[in-house]
Amino acid sequence: MQLEMTLLQILAVLFLPGAWTQSSSRLGAVVETKNITFPAGSKAVLPCHSPRMVWTQDRLKDRQRVVHWDLVRSSPEYSVERILDMSPGARQRVYNGFNKGRVSIPDSAFNDGNFSLVIDNVVTTDRGVYTCNLHHHYCQIHQSVQIQLNVTKSVRKEKRYWDGERTVFVVLLGKSVVLPCVNRRSLWREGLQEDQQQVAHWDFQAPGVRPDRADRLVDLYASGERRDYGPLFAQNKMSVEEDAFTFGDFSLSISDLKPVDKGLYSCHLHHHYCGLYERRIFRLTVAPPPPPPPPASTTAPRIFKNYEPVPRTDEVEGPRVVNVILPEHRGYFVQHLGYFLATFLLLAFVVVAVIVLTRRRKKRGLQYELRRSERGDVIIEGDMSLECTELRPCSQEPVISDYKNNLLKERDMTKDCNKDLDGKLWK
Repeated sequence: MQLEMTLLQILAVLFLPGAWTQSSSRLGAVVETKNITFPAGSKAVLPCHSPRMVWTQDRLKDRQRVVHWDLVRSSPEYSVERILDMSPGARQRVYNGFNKGRVSIPDSAFNDGNFSLVIDNVVTTDRGVYTCNLHHHYCQIHQSVQIQLNVTKSVRKEKRYWDGERTVFVVLLGKSVVLPCVNRRSLWREGLQEDQQQVAHWDFQAPGVRPDRADRLVDLYASGERRDYGPLFAQNKMSVEEDAFTFGDFSLSISDLKPVDKGLYSCHLHHHYCGLYERRIFRLTVAPPPPPPPPASTTAPRIFKNYEPVPRTDEVEGPRVVNVILPEHRGYFVQHLGYFLATFLLLAFVVVAVIVLTRRRKKRGLQYELRRSERGDVIIEGDMSLECTELRPCSQEPVISDYKNNLLKERDMTKDCNKDLDGKLWK
């Protein structure tokens, strides 16, 4: 029968997602995992802290819960106005004097969870978007509901509908309206004992044991009730501080560690009042104990016979100074020798380049002089004279024409001579 039940549980976990979700939510979300190693014989402390688990009983009827209504107007100008607010330990407070006695929420709001806003004698200025805000500062929970209110003068236009974002109320001018805001969660209602809603417990899972077969070590309640399981807590081998809910410290201390103490330790924190479910897992490994320190020498010093200590003198020996001369490194000499050779080679290259350029320049000058001598060019005191040895004799024809023709012929002959002379000069 037990085997059949186990098989049914396995099939439910594999094929029914709801069964897996329910099991995970019951255990709580894993928020921390650690591997911790301590030597055998020492004391191990597995830390488990949560400030949200700190229980502070409110003697003023829990002022940490607040409800307030706000109004947002978009015309003629955008504005936000606080209508009223209320907490369990105080009366509701209306901020606008015009709304006193006309706007209210039920006095039993924190008993039955009905935070609806009642508006009597609706006027045109009541038009806008109303927001119902619920805040629980201790549990860090914030919820809100928005409702659109429009005012009309026609009875036929009075209605209530959903525009896709919020509920819209169209109310006749001068009538009363109730804007709903209801939350039946036990978080917002009176009559619940918060100290009965907070539980912390430690589980131990030995190597090779399934999680559902883990051993329960201790249960802690905010009311002060404590349940220890097994002889480990009775023998003071394991302990949790008595004021755990005061400071939110649920750390587990294990003294005189032994190899049988290794395994998985899980700290479960459940705050049913606020809807908090957390789990922290620690893998504890027990290492071999450290080697003992070497024993101190207890033998008395041996005293030899006829032993006379050397007498001490009062002379104070001065410090000895030893001058050590280290030879220069061989690389230092090679480096400077390289610098000298490089400088010498550079100078030699410059000198050779100057000599080669000078010789080439002289050679070009001699060739230029030889060419000039072959052409018959002679330079005397800056004046240049040309020897025209190959000038052709100008043709002279007998002067038979008249005076005008003679002048024209002389001009032509002069031009021919000038052209021949110019040609010689350019050559």
